[in-house]
Amino acid sequence: MTSTWAEPSDTATALLLLGRGSDPATERGVECPGDLPAPSDPGLVARAAAAKAALGDRVFVLGHHYQRDEVIQFADVTGDSFKLAREAAARPDAEYIVFCGVHFMAESADILTTAAQKVVLPDLAAGCSMADMAVLSQVETAWDVLTELGVAQDTVPVTYMNSSADIKGFVGRNGGVVCTSSNAKRALDWAYGQGSKVLFLPDQHLGRNTAVLEMGLSLDDCVLYNPHKPNGGLTAEQLRDAKMILWRGHCSVHGRFTLDSVNDVRERVPGVNVLVHPECRHEVVNAADFVGSTEYIIRAVEAAPAGSAWAVGTELNLVRRLALAHPDKQIMFLDKAVCYCSTMNRIDLPHLVWALEELAAGRVVNQITVDPDTAHHARVALDQMLALPAADPVAPTT
Repeated sequence: MTSTWAEPSDTATALLLLGRGSDPATERGVECPGDLPAPSDPGLVARAAAAKAALGDRVFVLGHHYQRDEVIQFADVTGDSFKLAREAAARPDAEYIVFCGVHFMAESADILTTAAQKVVLPDLAAGCSMADMAVLSQVETAWDVLTELGVAQDTVPVTYMNSSADIKGFVGRNGGVVCTSSNAKRALDWAYGQGSKVLFLPDQHLGRNTAVLEMGLSLDDCVLYNPHKPNGGLTAEQLRDAKMILWRGHCSVHGRFTLDSVNDVRERVPGVNVLVHPECRHEVVNAADFVGSTEYIIRAVEAAPAGSAWAVGTELNLVRRLALAHPDKQIMFLDKAVCYCSTMNRIDLPHLVWALEELAAGRVVNQITVDPDTAHHARVALDQMLALPAADPVAPTT
């Protein structure tokens, strides 16, 4: 059956979002030591396959769901960030872990793997704008504010997996926990068993959506802490009264979906199911039919009946891949315009080929390492997440 997939319209920034553009003066990792193969090199696929074969079991390649298809084809395992980090930890005999994802994911893999393993990120420019919105010095300043108000001892820090190792380490040092988009409610249930407040880092939307839609808190229970303003732009009374202190961070991809996007697709496609990630804005999540993590989105589409229509609000590479894999269903992107994760798309085939060939030649490039003290405390917060009660398996629901 022919797929019904329709490519969103190009925009002036589409090529940059695909990684076909750079600013070496401001971007980390744009210039690789050695020769980076040209994007038009017709032998790239063969070169990647040959280098991977030469490395054999010494290399384990991880591919995040948001990666380009040209990269995903060489992944030994695909998944979301935490699943991939755990998969890396389950391969202690692999000398090299090549993480086709973004910087914080590679850091998590380094924390969870052995000291003998080397984690490689093919392009150091593959960062995460959300993770970069919470800087350790800013978070420490916020904690000082809460301490001066006398509420830090009642506040439990919770950080989303999409955060730097520094932030995970801060959370571990201060009795907190890491969460994913699929276990955020369980993490918050645990946190509220330890204290009366939560400082939720760095994604305000996941924190707000989980608190209000799953925990029964009200929007008035939540305040938004802006690290660029004194006291986060909040009064002492607001900080004392709040049950959920949300960090002013967001995902640049999921944050672009709007209520107008939802209303527009409902007008164009009668009976469409709107399926979005909880990193989307509160009003978008409220208006959607189904809400869940990346893995949840994949399972929901796989389980959907033939002939059903789905507008999916998450990264475009994944939505396109789902549409092509399920031609019996009408799967479309929730937004009309191109919406890639610009930093995730920095990992392209030339960078992967370069990294694999360098490793095959005995040269370790772009190794990601986390200092031992930070890794220890980050591991404490990650282990606390792993100790959370397991969720009961459920079918996709609203």
